[in-house]
Amino acid sequence: MRHLFFLILISFGLLHAVNAQDTAAVKPVVASVQTDTIKNPAVDTIKKKAEHSPRKATIRSAIIPGWGQAYNKKYWKIPIVYGALGTAAGFFIYNRKEYIDARDAYRYKVDTIASNDYLIKPKFQPVDAESVRQYRIGVRQYVDYSVLIFILLWGLNVVDATVDGHLKAFEVSDDLSMRVNPTINPVTKQASVGLVFTFGKNNSAR
Repeated sequence: MRHLFFLILISFGLLHAVNAQDTAAVKPVVASVQTDTIKNPAVDTIKKKAEHSPRKATIRSAIIPGWGQAYNKKYWKIPIVYGALGTAAGFFIYNRKEYIDARDAYRYKVDTIASNDYLIKPKFQPVDAESVRQYRIGVRQYVDYSVLIFILLWGLNVVDATVDGHLKAFEVSDDLSMRVNPTINPVTKQASVGLVFTFGKNNSAR
């Protein structure tokens, strides 16, 4: 009986030791699981900002106009971008056509072959050759201006996407207030009015 009782005590001791080891092994796992499941809004915001790259917005707008605006989620700017570029492209196409018509008309007018007169556009037929030449020079300038404006608008599209991409990294607090603060100078007995801007709950700047 004494040996049996001793064996029972040893068995309980071994079971207790095993349970203690199992508990110690499980606790870190539970702690790690709880730590992983806890979400920090500040950390999530930082991760989102890190994922948004102004460089990507710049490169995308340089490749395809409006792509950077879409990346910045400024979808309402895309029609403006394409409207501006489309207008510049339309002026280029129109002026290019006018230049070709004026160039051909001038060539046919200085040519002594009368059979080529029917090739001249009707609007240039009653006009003398020198006037057509001057018109051709003016239209050629408009063609160049259209190209420059198109390139400039394309560049502005890239700049806009870059600026919006950088502004994505900044946040304005919702807890922003302004109030009028009238004061009286005890020495001069003069009244003054100041504006007090409050940022957050405890910080203020006048």
